Amino acid sequence: MTAPRTVVEAHGLVKRFGDLVAVDGIDFEIVEPECFGFLGPNGAGKTSTIRMITCVSPITAGELRVLGRDPRREPRVIKGLIGVVPQEDNLDPDLTVLANLLVYARYFDLPAAVAEERAWENLRLMALEEKASERIEHLSGGLKRRLTVARALINQPSLLVLDEPTTGLDPQARHLVWQKLRQLKRQGVTMVLTTHNMEEAAQLCDRVVVMDRSHIIARGRPAELVATYVGEQVLEVRLGFDERERTLALLRELVPGREMDEVEDTVYVYAQDGQAIDQAVVSLLERRADQVTLRRATLEDVFLRLTGRGLIE
Repeated sequence: MTAPRTVVEAHGLVKRFGDLVAVDGIDFEIVEPECFGFLGPNGAGKTSTIRMITCVSPITAGELRVLGRDPRREPRVIKGLIGVVPQEDNLDPDLTVLANLLVYARYFDLPAAVAEERAWENLRLMALEEKASERIEHLSGGLKRRLTVARALINQPSLLVLDEPTTGLDPQARHLVWQKLRQLKRQGVTMVLTTHNMEEAAQLCDRVVVMDRSHIIARGRPAELVATYVGEQVLEVRLGFDERERTLALLRELVPGREMDEVEDTVYVYAQDGQAIDQAVVSLLERRADQVTLRRATLEDVFLRLTGRGLIE
């Protein structure tokens, strides 16, 4: 069996802005045709990493290869081989949907006939062909995001970079974009995704890295990270003012040794032992706890545990 081709590879990658270290010696590898996610809070180093991959920002130190090329030596070649969906829509409001694609195709020196063929192909892919003659100002947010993805595909990129692709979309539009991106992945398109939406990462990504304070602090498949850092279930207990200390004492008694996070008025209890969690739920309900929820663990729990919550020992 042939090993998958490496699309992006970084070793000891560093990005500094004066005295600020935005990315501090990270290593990662992206292979085709996966969707690889960069997760982390604002300021973690995700955007700086993506800007180096897309040759927008120069590397300070370390090694980076994108499609086998060095961004320091061949940035123009790399830019011609990748597609980018920016966080903010930057479509030309003075042009129609179709014209936006045709004008963008000129940056890649595509012959007019090829550009038109690809433009219509991408409009059909993103279910936009009926909007071809519409002006951008008449499009909804979801339609604009789908058009931005269609535009990024005009050069048939070997790597598609998606920066917060569904920010601000309503649930219906978001799920449609996810559906189209999964379709692209099935067609063999390698994708890099940055997102604050953990459901989006779980839906789309084969592997992810979690960044915090310029470092990678965890990596793996979403399901593996959930199993490793959280477990199978999460018990959420909303703490009432009068019941707070009593409820915390009860939790320590019912689930001894379990890791817990207390965040404002809520305690999160993590356990792979479903029976122990069930016992806690029953006991808490009998004591009329303010609010008790037992649910499956998610990637968002992993994200918050690693980057935003302190443990109650």
